[in-house]
Amino acid sequence: MSKGNSTPLTDELYAYMLAHNPRLDTVQRELVETTYRQFPEHAGMQSAEEQGPLLAFLVRLTGARHVVEIGTFTGFSALSMARALPSDGRLITCDVSQEWTEYAREAWAKAGVADRVELRIGPALDTLRAMPAEPHIDFAYLDADKVNYVPYWEELVPRMRQGGVIATDNVFFHGGVTDPDATGAAAAIKEFNDRVTADERMESVMIPVADGVTLSRKR
Repeated sequence: MSKGNSTPLTDELYAYMLAHNPRLDTVQRELVETTYRQFPEHAGMQSAEEQGPLLAFLVRLTGARHVVEIGTFTGFSALSMARALPSDGRLITCDVSQEWTEYAREAWAKAGVADRVELRIGPALDTLRAMPAEPHIDFAYLDADKVNYVPYWEELVPRMRQGGVIATDNVFFHGGVTDPDATGAAAAIKEFNDRVTADERMESVMIPVADGVTLSRKR
């Protein structure tokens, strides 16, 4: 096994990377800061700062008009993707918390993208199963309860159009996926990663962004 150039991501290099990525706008920055202030114990659920521009880039790259997000939290990732959608684009985002998503709604309104975002409160599997069964989703972002990643995947893949992309967050699960005795969410992510690798309907690549991201394209 060859690791190639394994440059360690120091704090200085991380700051350098952020400085050379698209900057967060005022609403995004305010939302990030509000999330850490209001929910310090849960703020790690928010997508990393560098993932906002990455998701926006992927939405534009795929020409997405119909986006589905599993896991809203306070709305940073949805805000980033909605910003990248064309005016006739639509993002459906799923969560179970009214409290967290109130901050999301406020941010979307401030950013002028509330008309592009539909928040559906309730179990995401129910929301997915209520969607049309035929392929119609251009881009999906999976970042919710880890134990349900496989069921979410199995509902999403048939609904992705050819060439559509699923971005899945936390596929490293803080390094827990390398533990042969992993249990709980770490074991669920290990099962998910193996399922994705073997799924011939999709072509996938795992990249070391934040806590690990897998990008999967519908064949």
